[in-house]
Amino acid sequence: MNKPFSLQPLMNLAQHQSDSAIRNLGQLNKQQQNAQQKLDTLLEYRKDYQTRLQETTLSGMNPADLRNFQQFINKLDEAISQQLKAVEQSKASTQVGRSEFDTTQRKLKSYDALQQRHIEEQKKAAGRSEQKALDEHTGRFAAQKMLKAEYTNS
Repeated sequence: MNKPFSLQPLMNLAQHQSDSAIRNLGQLNKQQQNAQQKLDTLLEYRKDYQTRLQETTLSGMNPADLRNFQQFINKLDEAISQQLKAVEQSKASTQVGRSEFDTTQRKLKSYDALQQRHIEEQKKAAGRSEQKALDEHTGRFAAQKMLKAEYTNS
């Protein structure tokens, strides 16, 4: 008779935690990609705006327009600085999520190894039980055959 795996509830919990960690890591990765895309967009926009400023400066521009350009570039620089912080924070969160995922995977693999060991032990026990039953059957058959032979010889 097979005994149920006594750690099955813990394995189910570990599986649930692993699934949750996978979803969380996916969300964190997506957030990191979005933050990086925003940063890339801001950097590209700043580069384009700086190029426009240089081209416009060469053709001549009044001081008020120049000041407006410079103020706008300064605001872009501030936005880029804030977005850099957001990207770094997102990377740190993703790293924490990856670490949590790795931890849940190790725990799940440990329970899986224990479950596989349990299954193997159950198979061995079933094999021993079958062998014992077969030996008993063979012994009875042999005893009956001997009795029958003695009975016919008498």
